[in-house]
Amino acid sequence: MKIIVIGCTHAGTTAVRNLARLYPQATITVYERNNNVSFLSCGIALHIGGIVKEADDLFYSSPEELESLGANMNLEHDVLKVDPDKKTILVKNLHTGETFNDSYDKLVFTTGSSPIIPPITGVGLKNIQLCKNYEQAEQIIAKASEAKKIAVIGAGYIGVELVEAFESYGKEVTFIEGADRVLNKYLDREFTNDVERALIDHNIKLALEEKVESFSGDDTGAVKTVHTNRQTHDVDLVLLCVGFRPQTDLIRDKVETLENGAIIVNQYMQSSNPDIFSAGDSCAVFHNSSQHNAYIPLATNATKMGTLVAYNINGPKIAYKGTQGTSALKLYDLNLASTGLTEESAAAYGLDVRSHLLVDHERPTFMPTAEEVKLKLVYDNDSMRILGAQVLSKADQTQLMNTVSVCIQQQMTVSDLAFTDFFFQPHYNKPINLLNTLALKILAQEPISTDNSTELV
Repeated sequence: MKIIVIGCTHAGTTAVRNLARLYPQATITVYERNNNVSFLSCGIALHIGGIVKEADDLFYSSPEELESLGANMNLEHDVLKVDPDKKTILVKNLHTGETFNDSYDKLVFTTGSSPIIPPITGVGLKNIQLCKNYEQAEQIIAKASEAKKIAVIGAGYIGVELVEAFESYGKEVTFIEGADRVLNKYLDREFTNDVERALIDHNIKLALEEKVESFSGDDTGAVKTVHTNRQTHDVDLVLLCVGFRPQTDLIRDKVETLENGAIIVNQYMQSSNPDIFSAGDSCAVFHNSSQHNAYIPLATNATKMGTLVAYNINGPKIAYKGTQGTSALKLYDLNLASTGLTEESAAAYGLDVRSHLLVDHERPTFMPTAEEVKLKLVYDNDSMRILGAQVLSKADQTQLMNTVSVCIQQQMTVSDLAFTDFFFQPHYNKPINLLNTLALKILAQEPISTDNSTELV
């Protein structure tokens, strides 16, 4: 069996590792346009903030490792064309300019995503940076050392992490977001209010409900001003963090995709062409809460899907269980995480949901410390099936979201969660676990049907 893998970040790396293990007799050829593999872009903010000292530490594999497993690694090779009928690809060696054809039995398309560059006047000026790969990370570090005023555009997880890193680096930071609050795709307002307060307390200038209309530069061609629909911001450096798009232009007219180009795969990672598999940021995932295909570019999704490609490439063996989009963030002394749908995102899917917010302590108050925890559950109004949850605390309670993620994947209801067995130990939690407490409070206010045919004796 001859397998070609196009792209080798998270999904590609895990696919290659497992393909080599499961099919030692197969010929595995990798084409990657960059000069490296497996870069953890989620660690760029940690590098900028000085927590990770060297950007090289953000690699968890290498071309040499994959070569040692038996893969034929071709770095700085760009695939120009895919012909599914002939099962061939056209490749360009970016060093020599040479082009050549290669053939496959199975094609693994793991090209990942690229940052969205909005069509804004002046977006090509110097010192307007993207934040995705190793080269960009190094550029940001170099330019930030000279910059005094930095603007971060886009208030998702990456944007929030970057503004904290730049502020800790002693910079004047402006945080620009078109929506009326930060992290609006991940958290409801009860939680984003706390996040915004923490940012303001650290002298980060919030520019919410501001749409960037243009950039202007100085005589050297470097950006100096960001113009929004409300005001003008002076800057030395701009970070664009407005989202990602799947890199599927090479193949999007040959397989079924979402509107944004994300490849639609079945539960065995096959595209609409059974010999073309896809995983990671280049494809859609099945969102268990909304019961829809969605585009959720997360490393956790990519690594699972890349592994499943390997298991299923020679025939269906292990089905993908879908995702809840579980994610977490540490901001100053706050620990926050979410899974599934927020109230706002559930409404966008047309779901009829209810929610309950619990504010309690993570362990008994007789202990030396007992931090406050804010915990929210979102559930279907009729079936009471759990659809999402959010948590925020100075204590690290983020693992609660992993628990709720399992609940969503298993289609558990509020009553299931109310009586799920959890341990109690005063060092860690309360006699009634916070998840039990939250679910029991919901049951206490919901009409629960009972069987009146049996009398209590």
